[in-house]
Amino acid sequence: MTTPEDAMEIVEFEPRHAQAFRTLNEAWISRHFVLEAKDREVLNDPQGKIIDKGGRIFMALKDGAPVGCVALMKMDDGGYEVAKMTVSEDLRGSGLGRRLMQRCIDAGAELGARRLYLETNSGLGPALGLYRAMGFRDLAPMETPYARADVFMERPY
Repeated sequence: MTTPEDAMEIVEFEPRHAQAFRTLNEAWISRHFVLEAKDREVLNDPQGKIIDKGGRIFMALKDGAPVGCVALMKMDDGGYEVAKMTVSEDLRGSGLGRRLMQRCIDAGAELGARRLYLETNSGLGPALGLYRAMGFRDLAPMETPYARADVFMERPY
């Protein structure tokens, strides 16, 4: 018997995924917030702004079609920022977000990261619950290019 998870896989970003990475993120950001200059910069050039700088992007595929994504952006302190994580609206609550976050945690370990860091918004309850369940803890507020970011978290290794 096959389950819905059998049809889903998480793969490394390839240039052919750039449009889906942008579209998936624009959809969730626009639903809750306003696309900001920093969003556009990263979404318009994931290869240059994330991968070429030592980061990684993971794409979730269902039957070969992109349905979610997450980025790990290399930080100056030896950590990686978890960014641009989203799952298609119809797959929210399916466990796919947890699978994407676990892939980030595993990749951080592979990369020798000191920590994973993320910025989010206090209004995103399900996301906050996931992050805390996956070992992230709250940090004091800090400077950020994102107007929507009001929660800062890290997961040390």
